[in-house]
Amino acid sequence: MNTRIFFGKTDEAARLPIYMTTVGYWEHQYETERPEGFPDYQIHQIIQGQGRLIIQDEEEYIVGPGEVFITYPDIPHRYEPITDRWELAWVSFQGREASQLLAYAGITGSGVYKLRNAELLHALQQMLMRGEGVEDTLDADGDRDSSKHLYALLLDLKPLLIAGGSDNDEMERLKPVLRYITEHLDQPLSLKELADVAVVSPQYLCRLFQKALHVRPVFYVNQERINRSKQLMFSERALRIYEVADRVGYENASYFCSMFKRHTGMSPERFRKLHGLT
Repeated sequence: MNTRIFFGKTDEAARLPIYMTTVGYWEHQYETERPEGFPDYQIHQIIQGQGRLIIQDEEEYIVGPGEVFITYPDIPHRYEPITDRWELAWVSFQGREASQLLAYAGITGSGVYKLRNAELLHALQQMLMRGEGVEDTLDADGDRDSSKHLYALLLDLKPLLIAGGSDNDEMERLKPVLRYITEHLDQPLSLKELADVAVVSPQYLCRLFQKALHVRPVFYVNQERINRSKQLMFSERALRIYEVADRVGYENASYFCSMFKRHTGMSPERFRKLHGLT
């Protein structure tokens, strides 16, 4: 396969629950630095060689064949080859259900994940093949097909990923904390309060979250609040935005709107319009 990249026509495809923005393949991936992150979700699969991934200047990984690395929107990161040839394929995507489908696969933040085999993910291969014979940008039919393959890719990730050796133990220790968060989303939740639930230090709680869920506790809490706010907007349509914000633990409606856009790519008002809730 030769180096290639295809772009989606996102104006119409953006109405879909998930949609591809770019898909591509590099015979050799060069160094990429994104101090402000990337606007879309990205899944990169390593085919040959090794590279280094650094997320927010804090987490560093060496990635090779049989692994994927996933980056969430607007999370600072950079990656670079450490072998003469670093071959990989990737897909960038967006959509109101993107985070939920990733969460279904056990992915809740940027990081590296191991696959059960090193073969190119079938759905990713289908997207790359679908783009053959077109010039750079897919047409509307290509957009729809890519969305189908993307949906299949995200669903198939769950059985294809190998959980880390200690992930189950870490998750067991986190279960009381996750339950506590769910039950108290409408209240202020400090890191110390959550650490007390797990009977560990705040620093150790952060390590537990990183190992088991690949996110910080604050990110997880915000993510759960945004998910709860979506449910409220569906079930109680008469609620005003500031009322929704208050019900999910945000005293400041502007801050809620900022967090909502960061996690979904759109404002609460836009979300309501997209779902016919206004």
